[in-house]
Formats: sequence, C-alpha cells, structure tokens
Amino acid sequence: MQPICDANMRHVADELLYRNHPDATAALIEDDRVATARVCNIAFYETGISKLVGRRKVFVNTPQEWLLKPELLPPHPEQVVIEVLETVSGSPKVIAALHKIRSLGYEVALDDFVLTPETLPLLDVANIIKVDVRQPMNWRHIYLYQARGLRLLAEKVETLESFSRLKSQGFELFQGYFYARPETHRETSRHRSSNHAALLRLLAELQREDTDYRKLEVLISQDPQLTFMLLKYTNSALLNRRGGILTIQQALNALGLNRARTITLTIMMANNGPASRLLLAQALTRAAMCEHLAEEPQGTAFTAGLLSMMGLLINDSLSELLEQIPMEPAVREAILFRRHALGELLEDIDAFENARTQNWTAAKTETFNRVWIKSQQWTTEILHAVTPAEP
Repeated sequence: MQPICDANMRHVADELLYRNHPDATAALIEDDRVATARVCNIAFYETGISKLVGRRKVFVNTPQEWLLKPELLPPHPEQVVIEVLETVSGSPKVIAALHKIRSLGYEVALDDFVLTPETLPLLDVANIIKVDVRQPMNWRHIYLYQARGLRLLAEKVETLESFSRLKSQGFELFQGYFYARPETHRETSRHRSSNHAALLRLLAELQREDTDYRKLEVLISQDPQLTFMLLKYTNSALLNRRGGILTIQQALNALGLNRARTITLTIMMANNGPASRLLLAQALTRAAMCEHLAEEPQGTAFTAGLLSMMGLLINDSLSELLEQIPMEPAVREAILFRRHALGELLEDIDAFENARTQNWTAAKTETFNRVWIKSQQWTTEILHAVTPAEP
C-alpha cells in the first residue's frame, strides 16, 4: 500500500500494490487477471475496505479485461479509483466501458498517461491524470488537463523540493518517497529538537525487559499530549473499555509492556509532523509483518521492524540511535547489517515492499501478500485510534 497525499501532506488515498504471482509474465494474461482477482478478494471481501484504509480512497490497477467487464470490479465504488494502465488505448469499446464505470460511481485515473491521438478520448472519461514526474513533462498537455478540470497526481516524487514545486504548479495529489527524505522533516525541526532527547530516553526505557514502570510513567507524563492520547487509547472501544483508566500507571498495567511500547511510539511519531505520519504507516506495517513471520520472540521481531525505520522517522543516523537503545547485539546486527534469521526476514520484507520478488516461490509470495494485508489492517486500526481525525 503506497500512500497518496494531498497538497497539505495529508494521507488521503492509497495505491493497492499487490505482488503478482511470481510465475506470471506479460504473455500470461490469465495470470494477471488471477492476481488482480486475488488481491481484490482479500482486500475487499475477506478483510473489508474500511478495515484496510478507513475512509481513504483506494487506487486499484485494473487490467483491460476487467474494464470491459465492470461486474468484476471491486465493491464500494465511492472509495475506489480505477487505474487505467498506460497500455490501454482509447478504443470505442474501452471508452464505452469507462463511461459505464463512471456511471456506477467509480473515479477513473489514467496511470503514467501520455497524450497521443490514440489516448485522447480517455480524457473524456477521466477524473485524475497520473504523471510520472521523472519523465520530461509537456506543459502544453498539462495545461490542457487543467483546463478540462482534471486533477493532477504527481507520481515518483522523490524530494521535498519537487513536492513544493509541483504543488505550486497546480498538482493536487502526490505519490512517491519524498516524505521519507531527511529534508522533509525540516518543517518540524523545532518541534522535534525539543522532543528528541525525551523520545530517546523513552525509547531506551521501553526496550528494557526489566522496565521500571515508575520511571516510564515519569517520562510519559512529561508530554501532556502523549499522556492524553495514551489514556484515550486505553479507554477506547478497541480495547473493549468504557472508561475507568485514569492514570498512566493504570494504562501501562492494562496494556502490558509490548503493547505499551507500540502505542507509545506510534503516538510520539504521529505527532512528529505530516511527513512522519505518512512514513509511520509503512513502519508499523513492516513491524507487524516481522511479528507475524519471525520465528523468534514476536515482541523482539516487532521492535526490530519498527526500529529499522526509526532513522527516517526522526531524521537521525540509525546506527547512532541504536547505540543509545539497549538491545541484544544480534538484534542490532539484524537491523543494521541484515544478519541472522531476523536480518534475512527484514531483507525479505524490504524486497516485498519494493517489488523485488521475481525469484520467490508462489507459496512465499502468497504468504507475504496475506501477512501484508493483515498487517495493513492492524496499522489502520492503530493509527485511527491514536491520531486525531483529519480536518
């Protein structure tokens, strides 16, 4: 699931990135359809779209065969954006199908769109144009899209500078890893610098197996917003509670150490600016995947997954951060150098996140897809519970 944000860096949509069956090739159209059917079945029917992304939109890459059979499209058209791939031309049959899809309530996005005489008719049925900003842009075409009232989505935005420039040029939606670059976090550097030392002290205390709850209580109480959100979460319906948890100590006792670690770090990172919130979803999903897939203690695997992205989350050297946090040497080596079984798992998850799964077996691919869906669902629930609603 790759986040899509608006011009205020609010997380408003996701692209559903399902890793295809490893044996599929461009010539095996049937396999592509099966892969799309599999992800839609898991995401929309088994899991449920509200559990997966809350109220955000979902962009779904759609084979041309599915465009011509709208009855195969996923449910909840009010939340689904149908992505028309760049290989699809504007033939009369496709245009008629897309008119039907629009009438059903779906939005239509043209992916990696390049305007040609053959693709021109697609502009009549589109809502969104996705532009790969790494390629030279034809501004005459961009102005045409804007004049038609089409929303522009910038793909593969890699830096905050590019994000700011494209925003000023009229792009409304953005997709890429610009929010994971260190310069993204400068907007909140003053807030972070005042909390950085406190975060590290709290992070170090949370990693101790012999954590002193009284010391932990003191550290948490120094942050009023963290205290409020922790109590709010502990009393939430997610834990089947209706009040009764009034102190930090009661909250820590109710949560237990492993859950207290997760929630406390999530709240602190979610309050670290919009860029961190976008990256946090990926970090939590990675951590949950580690927990589900690791052979060693689940708490250790979850923590390793989360810490593997901590350098990006708080814009600091990961190796220096880990030196300040008590942990087993093997866990540190797994995070930094991908050693041992846990390190190999982190390497596999990184490969999955970046679609480097061509040599995987079908069983391994399917396992990671299912675990990813489950982990993404959990992440959505956690972030919904501990972060304020977007305006």
